[in-house]
Amino acid sequence: MKFKRFVRNWIYAFLNPHMPWAIVYLPRYIRHWFLYQKASGKALTKADSFPCLTDWVPHTPFDAHYFYQAAWLARQLADARPAKHVDIGSDVRMINVLSAFVKTEFVDFRPLPVVLRGLECKAGNITSLGHESSSIASLSCLHVIEHIGLGRYGDPIDPAGSEKALNELKRVLASRGRLYLSLPVGRERVCFNAHRVFDPKTIITALSGFDLLEFSLVDDSGAYKESVSTDAARYLDYGCGLFVFEKP
Repeated sequence: MKFKRFVRNWIYAFLNPHMPWAIVYLPRYIRHWFLYQKASGKALTKADSFPCLTDWVPHTPFDAHYFYQAAWLARQLADARPAKHVDIGSDVRMINVLSAFVKTEFVDFRPLPVVLRGLECKAGNITSLGHESSSIASLSCLHVIEHIGLGRYGDPIDPAGSEKALNELKRVLASRGRLYLSLPVGRERVCFNAHRVFDPKTIITALSGFDLLEFSLVDDSGAYKESVSTDAARYLDYGCGLFVFEKP
C-alpha cells in the first residue's frame, strides 16, 4: 500500500499541465526535504513523500470564468432572495455555498451523490426536464449549455443540443421568473468536443420573448466587467457571458 501511494504521488507530481515546471522545481524539493529534516531533527519517510512542485507562485491561481460566475450568481440571489432556487448542471463548488442561504435544487445529468441541509440533488436531462411548464421562479445554468450534444459528459451527440437545452429552460421558467445563464462568448464556433462559443446575439435570439435584464462579462484577459453592452463581447475569443433574463 505504501509503495502504491509513493508511486501514485510521484507520478501525479509530473503528469499535470505544469509538468515542465515540475521538473525545474525538483531540485528545490530535494533541498527543502533535507532542510526540513535538519530543522525537525527527524527523518522524513520516503514512502509518504507527496511532492507538490508547482504551487510556489506569487498569486493564488483561479479560473476567472468559474470564480466570477459564482460570485455573480451569489450576489444576484442574495439581492433577489427567492424562496427556492433551481440549478441545472452548474459547478458543484458553487452550489454547496448557494444552498447555505437559499433552498436549492440541483439537477444534473450525472447526479451529485451528497446529502446536505438546504440542498436537494436530482438526476435530470437538460433537454427533457421533469419539471412542469412555467413552474420555476428562479433558475440558473452556468457554463453548461455549450456542452450539450457534444458527447463529452456521456450525453448523446446532437448538433442542436444547445438550442434544445435553451428551449427547455424557456419552458420550465415561470412567468416573471428569472433565468441566470452563463456560457462562452466571442467568435462563434464549435470546439469539438469541449464546448461551443456563442455570439451573445445568438443567445438573445434563442430566448426571444424574454427580457434581458443584465449582461456582464469576463473578458479574454480574465477581467470581470459588470453590466455592460453585449457589444463588449464582439471581439472576444473565449469570454464568459453572464445573462439575466426574465420571462414575461
